[in-house]
Amino acid sequence: MTSDEIRETYLSFFEQHGHKRLRSGSLVPASFDPSVLLTTAGMHPLKPYFMGLEAPPADRLTSCQKCFRTPDIENVGVTARHLTFFEMLGNFSLGDYFKAGAAEFAWDLSLNGFGFDPKDIWVTVFEGDPALGIGLDEEAVAAWEALGVPRDRIVPCPRSENFWQAGPTGPCGPCSELYLDRGVEYGSPDDLPGGENERFLEYWNLVFMQFDQAPDGTLTPLPNQNIDTGLGLNRMALIQQGVETIFDTDQFVPLIALGRELATGEADDRALRILADHTRGMTFLIADGVVPSNEDRGYVLRRLMRRAIQQGHRIGIEGGFLPRYVDVVMETMGTAYPEIVEERDTILKWVRAEEEGFGRTLESGLKILEEKVAAGSLDAAAVFQLHDTYGFPFALTQEIAAERGLEVDEAGFDALMDEQRARSAGGAGGGKARVGGAADVVRALSETPTEFTGYEHLEEHTTVAGVTERDGVTYVKLASSPFYAAGGGQVSDVGTIACEDGDCEAVVSGVLRAGEDQAVTVELRTGTLKDGERVVARVDPTARHATQCNHTATHLLHAALRKHLGTHVRQAGSAVQPDKLRFDFSHGQRLSPQELQAVEDDVNGWILENHPVRAISTTLDEAKALGAMALFGEKYGDVVRMVSVGDGSFSRELCGGTHVRSTAEIGLFKITSEGSSASNVRRIEAVTGPAAVTLVREHDALLRASADALRTPVDQVPDAIAALQAKVKAAAKAQAAGAAAGVDPAQVAAGAQDVGGAKVLVAAVEGVGGKALLELADKVKGQVGEDAAVVLGSAADGKVGLVALVTPSLVERGVKAGEIVKLAAQITGGGGGGRDTAAQAGGKDPSKLGEALDAARAAITGALGG
Repeated sequence: MTSDEIRETYLSFFEQHGHKRLRSGSLVPASFDPSVLLTTAGMHPLKPYFMGLEAPPADRLTSCQKCFRTPDIENVGVTARHLTFFEMLGNFSLGDYFKAGAAEFAWDLSLNGFGFDPKDIWVTVFEGDPALGIGLDEEAVAAWEALGVPRDRIVPCPRSENFWQAGPTGPCGPCSELYLDRGVEYGSPDDLPGGENERFLEYWNLVFMQFDQAPDGTLTPLPNQNIDTGLGLNRMALIQQGVETIFDTDQFVPLIALGRELATGEADDRALRILADHTRGMTFLIADGVVPSNEDRGYVLRRLMRRAIQQGHRIGIEGGFLPRYVDVVMETMGTAYPEIVEERDTILKWVRAEEEGFGRTLESGLKILEEKVAAGSLDAAAVFQLHDTYGFPFALTQEIAAERGLEVDEAGFDALMDEQRARSAGGAGGGKARVGGAADVVRALSETPTEFTGYEHLEEHTTVAGVTERDGVTYVKLASSPFYAAGGGQVSDVGTIACEDGDCEAVVSGVLRAGEDQAVTVELRTGTLKDGERVVARVDPTARHATQCNHTATHLLHAALRKHLGTHVRQAGSAVQPDKLRFDFSHGQRLSPQELQAVEDDVNGWILENHPVRAISTTLDEAKALGAMALFGEKYGDVVRMVSVGDGSFSRELCGGTHVRSTAEIGLFKITSEGSSASNVRRIEAVTGPAAVTLVREHDALLRASADALRTPVDQVPDAIAALQAKVKAAAKAQAAGAAAGVDPAQVAAGAQDVGGAKVLVAAVEGVGGKALLELADKVKGQVGEDAAVVLGSAADGKVGLVALVTPSLVERGVKAGEIVKLAAQITGGGGGGRDTAAQAGGKDPSKLGEALDAARAAITGALGG
């Protein structure tokens, strides 16, 4: 059987037995699930159904889910079966069949679908655990015996092997796993399933979710007993295709062959397997909206890509090879997962950018790493330099060092990273509220879901379905509610709730979302709210309308960015509030003033054209066929809400938020800032409507005040400022030249030291800045002689200036001026760079000048082997 045939055999079998086939969810988990960075199991996209947050589309479900796991990434290529990216087949029952039914389906498909001999199948069951207060899973044993499995092939296993739980509390239950006996030639007659051996190969896990675990560890039966199963497609391919490793199966053979074809060095199995696995993973991650960065999912992707690049380099594959792997992944898997073909241009853009960027520094970084390894020492400073200057993920350095039998100073590296974060002072922390907590509050108020009516109107005569107070906060559940609960970047509505008889009034300060259900948080002004009370719920119309303007504007902004920058642009986060909007998007570089102007002009043009904004409910397939954009990290059912602007030709997105009726309501759109949110993620902040008008008026007032201060007409302010700047620059130049004239280049050059057969001078000079510092360094280098590296630093007017000059002979030995000043400047809170032979940089903290020069000296000495 091919992998495609295995997938279809499984899904068709369960469809024929009343299961609804679901498409694979994204590798980026839905926004309600902050517990994992990436989808690691087949049931992850179904968690809201198992948790009771949403009604499932059917009681019986089946899927083939894309999954990604990194805990065992170091084992990829070493073992026969470890992967990062894999496919998990599963069938799920939500309160329908239980252990007997799950066992019957698994047995039937194993024999009649996958052709196994019943004598080769063994099963494991939970042996019980006194700490949990439960014994052997007799129900599972009976289910298997009823199917004809002999008792001696039903093996009890401990909690560590056969009991599933997502965490210390919540739904959990025993497991039963199916194993294929591959014969004594793979082990010994004493081997059993569940043990550490190669004879018994586990291929299917049946999880029986039947308990709820309390914080004290006690178990109580769940009202609905659920089934969650997982069968690894790639492992089944290994069995069906009769090969020894997963890398010999049909999805991997073309990738392994490509590696052998491209390699010019010794193509060992480990390198070829890492390349095959990692290039599959990177292709699917990028297709699902992940971009390489230094944080969270982006870091996982970057680590994957750089491990692949490093392995390719190790076996002599020439640069620019990752796109070749992407094409093979698409050829082997594009039919089953058309999204990777649809996103081909975006995938290739990020793959090429990362390979080019990392490829430029890989050789230099590896040289430093090899020198340190050869010296038998890899201290924290060197590891930090590799990370900070050369972009080596710490895990990659650690892995290469381990191959050479060296340990790295992880604690020291972490300390240096903490220092850098403190210097940057730009990090923002914070976590997400636990979904289970929100669900608990909402369900405690009433089991009946609130009907959201806020798309149609802002006032609702309704009934209080429940009231509770927790930790000083009052929560109210309404039978029907016009209040929008925060989601998709849009903030919650605010407003009031008043009793129809006038006896009570409360301010609504927020809305708690639990799947498709909600409750509002209130602050009582008068009276009390009671269950069954008839009330009038009113949304604040001013705040709602301002929020709607900003939300529709984010859709227009998204469309304009894709038009001018390319279709690789994807939303990576947003915040839609009444006073402003924030939009994060995938893009690798700063927008030019011309690009920002073009984006702003397009958005305002669409606003002036007064396009209607419509929201319709349709099927997910139809929405995608119409070109609707989906947000990565959001979970969509079969029926979706699609928001179109105008005829939808330039903006059509899946969105559950609230919007204006026509673009003219937005009034005015003004970008207030553009910057970096994370590596390869940019952030734009903007205002609309009255807030934008206020901002323009403030700018006008500032311009008039500037004209008054300069005593010039408003339209001549730029010329007047330019004239002042020229005068200041001329005065500073004269002052710096005077200071430089007082420094004797020969006296400075006398401080040069011999390092590894070269002359190295690293020194601080007083009062010399700008071009004068560069001129002084050039004179000093002339005094030092050939084979020289000169670094001068100066602190003046609260700023730091740095210059590095390196002769070509030392550049060939790994001393590069641009890298040296960049390293030193970062310590002083600045940046810069230049050519390998000459570079300049600046900094903000003069107190760090000595430390910066020490770092420059160490970098030069390390490169020269001194």
